[in-house]
Amino acid sequence: MKDYIFSPFPKLLTDRLVLRQMNSDDIHEIFALRSDKLVSELINRPIAKDVKEALDYIQMINEGISRNDWVLWAITLHDSNQLIGTICLWNFSTELEKGEVGYELSPTFQGKGIMQEALSAVLNYGFENLKLLAIEGIVSSNNLNSIRILEKNYFKNTGFIKEEENRTSSIVFSLSNNFYKKNKL
Repeated sequence: MKDYIFSPFPKLLTDRLVLRQMNSDDIHEIFALRSDKLVSELINRPIAKDVKEALDYIQMINEGISRNDWVLWAITLHDSNQLIGTICLWNFSTELEKGEVGYELSPTFQGKGIMQEALSAVLNYGFENLKLLAIEGIVSSNNLNSIRILEKNYFKNTGFIKEEENRTSSIVFSLSNNFYKKNKL
């Protein structure tokens, strides 16, 4: 069994992006993401009603990072410190050496390859630094863009989860470390 340590926080850099730790300065951008009806529906979460919920969320995330429960990055562009989305590794199973990826991006920045770039960096971090054997992604069957990005990154559909309360289903995707290394972009 292995522990995952996120201190110091693992800042990631790509050609266009800085993936950094969230802080209270991100409150308005987090509120915008968490109150966006379409983004929230596709992630299947309640819509944030006020800015205090965003601050509570940021504090909860950073407390979880300090406990090594998960790691969540604020996605920013190199020329701006403004949060435009988030991406995380969480729901770790130390016994199975796997984790789950989750992400969201402001609609203004969608369709520009930003999430592909962020996901590539996070997959590399998960497989190379954390030595995960597998990373899963669980997405709503209605979230076609998210399904496409997982499939583009060689994730395979491994099953469905039926959501009774809202009559939708989620698809479980999985990517093994071996398959990732063999097909690395």
